[in-house]
Amino acid sequence: MRAALNRLPRLATMAVLTVVVLGPLYWITVSAFKDREEILRSTPTLIPQHPTLDNFRELFTATDYPTYLTNSFIVALLTALFTMMVSFAAAYGLYRLRIPGADKVAGLILVAYMIPGTLLLVPLYQVFATLELVDTRNALVIVNVAFTAPFCTWLLRGFFFAIPRDLDEAAAVDGAGPVRMMLRIILPLLAPGLSTVGVYAFVFSWTEFVFASQLVVSDDLKTLPIGLSAIMGQYTVNWGLLMAGTLCTIVPAIVPFLFAGRYFVGGLTAGAVK
Repeated sequence: MRAALNRLPRLATMAVLTVVVLGPLYWITVSAFKDREEILRSTPTLIPQHPTLDNFRELFTATDYPTYLTNSFIVALLTALFTMMVSFAAAYGLYRLRIPGADKVAGLILVAYMIPGTLLLVPLYQVFATLELVDTRNALVIVNVAFTAPFCTWLLRGFFFAIPRDLDEAAAVDGAGPVRMMLRIILPLLAPGLSTVGVYAFVFSWTEFVFASQLVVSDDLKTLPIGLSAIMGQYTVNWGLLMAGTLCTIVPAIVPFLFAGRYFVGGLTAGAVK
């Protein structure tokens, strides 16, 4: 009895957190399948009384959502790819090779991640305008990689520390150089870490709003966060359409975490102790 009472606060906290986190997601999901009349009803319904797919049909046929979806996929996939390449090379040099001052450089990289992006908005816009990259997907990819690579480099730290250095010594005895050692030995063992980095970069790019709203002007280049704000309208809001768009936007960000979420948590904690 006492043990059950001791667990009661923990269970209550978990229940509250579950409702707070999953409650909005559930409401978005059920609202996406409701018609306009049921959504605006004064007495809300927890389950759609007359489920309909009209909101999704209108979303993909009467709006530019497919264009926004395509742009977001292109930018997010390129961001994930280049972030994995940059962070892997940087982490290998900082945490695997014996380079003087590597610890200080690693600290500076993490500090760079902590700089608020809004402070860099104006100077970055001027740089991209000079390079004629404003209103292009390339600008979004470059900005996203610049903000994800520092954190992802630090995130790979724990994965590198989990790989025994004896493998490096054995490979060196066999005549393998640093590049061959990196590609043939370390890279395969670091697959969980790289997948974690890829998921983080993908989700970051998928949800990025500030730079996407300033660096892209053309409607045919807008990403989902900007596109959803356009779908809302200036004076009226089609809540069913908005909920359907939000649900279709959330799913691609959640699915990768279902496969790589445990590696992400492991990467955050693996380097905590040596």
